[in-house]
Amino acid sequence: MNRPSARRTGILVKVLFGTTAIAGSAIAAGQASAQTAAAAPVASAPPASYSVGEVVVTARQRREDIEKVPAQVTAFTSKAIEAKGINSPADFLDAVPNVTFVATQNAGTSFIVIRGIAQARNSEPSVAVVVDGVPMTQPAEFNQALVDVQQIEVLKGPQGALYGRNAIGGAILITTQQPTDQWKGQATVGYESGPGYRLQGTVSGPITDTLKVRAAVNYFDTVGHLRNVDTTDASASKFADPIKDFSARVSLLYQPTSNFSADLRLSTDLLNTRGLYYTVAPFGSPHFNDPNYTGQPIDLNNSGMDDRKIYDGALKLNYNTGFGTFTSITGYSTVWEILTGDGYPFDPFGKAQTGFDYSQSQFLTAKTFSQELRFTSPADKRFRWIAGAQIFATDRFISTGNMYDIADEGVQAIYRTPNPPIYEPHGQISYLADSQKQFAWAGYFDTSTNLTKDLELSLNFRYDSDHRRDTTDTPQVFLDNAGIPTTTGSSRANTWSAFQPQAVLRYQALDNVNVYASYSRGFRSGGFNQTGVAQAAKTAGFDNVGDTFNANTADTVEAGFKSRWLANRLIVNGSVYGTLDHNDYYFVFLASNSTQNLGNIKEARLTGVDLDATAMFTNDLTGNIGFGYTDSRVTKFPGASSGLVVGSKVPLVSDYTLNVGLQYSHTVWRDWDAMIRIDDNLIGPTTFVIPVPAAGESKPIARNPVNLFDLRASLQMDAWRLVFWSKNLFDTKYNTEYSTGGFLFKGEPRTFGVDLTRRF
Repeated sequence: MNRPSARRTGILVKVLFGTTAIAGSAIAAGQASAQTAAAAPVASAPPASYSVGEVVVTARQRREDIEKVPAQVTAFTSKAIEAKGINSPADFLDAVPNVTFVATQNAGTSFIVIRGIAQARNSEPSVAVVVDGVPMTQPAEFNQALVDVQQIEVLKGPQGALYGRNAIGGAILITTQQPTDQWKGQATVGYESGPGYRLQGTVSGPITDTLKVRAAVNYFDTVGHLRNVDTTDASASKFADPIKDFSARVSLLYQPTSNFSADLRLSTDLLNTRGLYYTVAPFGSPHFNDPNYTGQPIDLNNSGMDDRKIYDGALKLNYNTGFGTFTSITGYSTVWEILTGDGYPFDPFGKAQTGFDYSQSQFLTAKTFSQELRFTSPADKRFRWIAGAQIFATDRFISTGNMYDIADEGVQAIYRTPNPPIYEPHGQISYLADSQKQFAWAGYFDTSTNLTKDLELSLNFRYDSDHRRDTTDTPQVFLDNAGIPTTTGSSRANTWSAFQPQAVLRYQALDNVNVYASYSRGFRSGGFNQTGVAQAAKTAGFDNVGDTFNANTADTVEAGFKSRWLANRLIVNGSVYGTLDHNDYYFVFLASNSTQNLGNIKEARLTGVDLDATAMFTNDLTGNIGFGYTDSRVTKFPGASSGLVVGSKVPLVSDYTLNVGLQYSHTVWRDWDAMIRIDDNLIGPTTFVIPVPAAGESKPIARNPVNLFDLRASLQMDAWRLVFWSKNLFDTKYNTEYSTGGFLFKGEPRTFGVDLTRRF
């Protein structure tokens, strides 16, 4: 991190805490004066009107005040989503303490890291993502446009008992806007610095007395921001990251009686962009294997493509019996993505030396059906419980291939059928394909008991079983060429399962203070690498990589507090936690057979702290600050490299995060309201890989801290709203990811724009 960035962060922290102290002193003085006045035989002065409002969340699958939830939860209400300009996952994840979002490779391969629990290529996600009650089962779906969203909740720490598999690091709950009783809508048109533009609209209202509808549509188009310097091919794009994204959603809410409702949601996201715009510093240079080096330009003669299609449908039925509520949630989703681009080393270096270059293609399609049945007891009882069961059925196919590029003819997309393995343009160098059928089921029982007026005990239990059958669809000639000891059509099957308990004790220490302690377990399923990988990895010097990889579990203990102060004008929350992480994943690419694989880190310890505060200084001025720290250490890693790996940091984990926000709103003239908001997000040192001597990384280098500053300003009157915004205002140059082999993926530079919204 450069000095100006450090100074900016320091100034913001001082301003926030300094203003908090001044405001706190003023508020305390006012309270003291009011108490003195109350003691005298005269009327007391009314309290100040401003306070931090109550936020209602569903983190425990019931509606409750966020300050009563015995866990660290960050919530973004519809007002916060509008004020911060949240249009994608990166827009909110970077503002949550101890959470980072790693953008890399392509839209479907971005990673979430939460409290040291990371995600790797081809792995299950580190969090459970639930949209309107429906689990998102494919990680390739997550990084998409967020349109017409009512609320986002980020729940940290293993939540397997509540949200099932993949909730090993936490859960992200996304609730979309619901149909309204009156007809209303809005339209937005925007410009951004690509140059590009955004068109967005929503409409909602009643069709009949019992049926309501809501529709939302979004289209975003930009030529991109990361310049491609290649001039050898006229068809090569001047920018590596153009985007055309269309998304839409229709919701129907049917309520024929007061105790029954049916909610149908249909949505789609159609994305056309590019990926694989890696840079690799020259071999032998001091910048090779350096995640801090940003001087290497993007130099792609093959721009390639990243086209993704997502279709989702969900039906939620609620029936209130008086003794409780029956809920049925049915979901179906399909994702289709084709990714093509330049091959390693992602520039014309190879062609200059050999007369030819490489290109690559990856194709993914997955279809998932899910069904959940749940019974929820009334919320006003001393003993409350939720019982339910879930099933998931997934059919997935993925293929990857590398081709020759002799005559700069671009990249050919390869789906289910490879080209012949011959030396000619688009001739296939390697090709691997697998199909997988998956059936998972789970049963759960969650309870909460008021032991006393102030003491609550929650005991939650869940059992998950995940059965997978993997079939090799690679033609035999490519298996033989790669030295993979299996045959076309061969299949393997395995079942991974886990019991996920959770125990939480919450105590109302004061009217304004809750304290809690908890134990919880999370689970991610294991899976299959290519047959023969175990021997190839051993030969290449990679430890703990087999033909299969083990399931990942994490056990966490946590203690924390939730508090409101100064007549609800200041909220302060915090926690400390420790996690024993078993069989975490790490990514391994084997050049000998061109396979992408997952290995296991036998054991890692994660300890850390979460702190956040929200203050309302005046009716016009609010502020928030969040700090997260995670100490990650590999404690067990059998094999020849154990001496180097044990004691190293866990891949992709940042040492700390610091998030600071200030928002000022004021009526400037008659009905004109102005708002200005600044957000400063600091991501601490990040080590992306464990020591890999076989790849020349015996001492991995950490990326320096990255400081990203966003600014928004708006002017609003009645139904009109004009917003000016900038992301990465100071144009910080950084890499979002480094991976073994010298791969660097550039972060987005400064962008800015203006949006005009009309409500009707």
